[in-house]
Amino acid sequence: MRLTGAIALGAVMALGAAACGEGDSGGGGDLTIAFVGVQTGDNSPELGINISNAVKLAIDQYNAGNPKQKVKFKIYDTKGDPAVAPGQVQKAIDDNVTAVIGPVFSGESKATDPSLEEAEIPNISPSATASALGKNGWKYWHRVISNDDAQGQVDGDFIVKTLGAKKVFVIDDNQEYSVGLADKVFSSVQAAGVTPQRDKIDPKATDYSSTVNKVKAAKPDAIFFGGYYNGGDKLLKQLRDSGVTAKFVSDDGALDQKLVDGAGAKQAEGALISCACQSINPTADNPKVAKFIADYKAAFNKDQGTYSGEGYDAATAILNAFKAGKTSGKEVNEYLKTVNFQGVSKPIKFEPNGEIQVKTIYMFQVVDGKLKFLGDASKVKPE
Repeated sequence: MRLTGAIALGAVMALGAAACGEGDSGGGGDLTIAFVGVQTGDNSPELGINISNAVKLAIDQYNAGNPKQKVKFKIYDTKGDPAVAPGQVQKAIDDNVTAVIGPVFSGESKATDPSLEEAEIPNISPSATASALGKNGWKYWHRVISNDDAQGQVDGDFIVKTLGAKKVFVIDDNQEYSVGLADKVFSSVQAAGVTPQRDKIDPKATDYSSTVNKVKAAKPDAIFFGGYYNGGDKLLKQLRDSGVTAKFVSDDGALDQKLVDGAGAKQAEGALISCACQSINPTADNPKVAKFIADYKAAFNKDQGTYSGEGYDAATAILNAFKAGKTSGKEVNEYLKTVNFQGVSKPIKFEPNGEIQVKTIYMFQVVDGKLKFLGDASKVKPE
């Protein structure tokens, strides 16, 4: 996920430009990488800006190497809304961008990728995980994150095999990403011989007593929440405040300190969160991760977060294509079929349908009010 004064100021200026639709990180040339994703509204700091920052960092570092042709960076704010995203993608197409990082969410990806496909613009999502996205036969689409089928299976196995849960309650926040992941967890738990119960919440609501009462009546050993920290925090708080002690397991959409802060450190203690991301782990053995974390902090005066590493890796894949002399969308897309490098989030190599080849899922746990990296979810034991 997640070099001094002038660069930090440039970062702030670029973020300010996001509100009006674009930020330029390099002068001259006609190679442009666009970021299409949330910059304002719910989830924007953690699931949008921390990705666009990482993309900007990669481009700034590339341009600092003085290549013959500088790379521009433009930002298109979707507000995380599938209804807004198509218009922003059309702006990027009209601006003749060379490649796109994003969209960030599964719903907006579903709504916009047909347009990017028709325009023959290579695009790499750092975070859209809906399994159906990889089944559309798109030729210009890629992602550097495992899909919901892979993560949901691991989460289901973790709940039944590692946690030993005999009763499971599955909840989602009724969004495209959340429903798909919760469905997979539900089916994988069911296949393991457990009959789960199911409910939904509205992330914009404030009172989840109806769902909480259903959970209390079911007396589960474990709860899986498919959704984002914005909503998951209120749910977790209300569950704990009502006396529910079942293990709470969630997904990468909830992997942020704001889940802990919103729920309260006491209520969030012990919560388990899975993610196909590793770069949030500051103790990772990969030296590239340590350098990335330090560079990100130096550039933006804040820690990198969920999907920052994926954003950086996605940008690096495209920048490597530029470095190899590929300057058109078609050329970049052909080059992406050959990429194979160790990124800060994982090894970056794409399958023929644009899916990332490595599908390891990691587990994190709230320990003493902070998110702690545990490791490969198929091998770890929670504290």
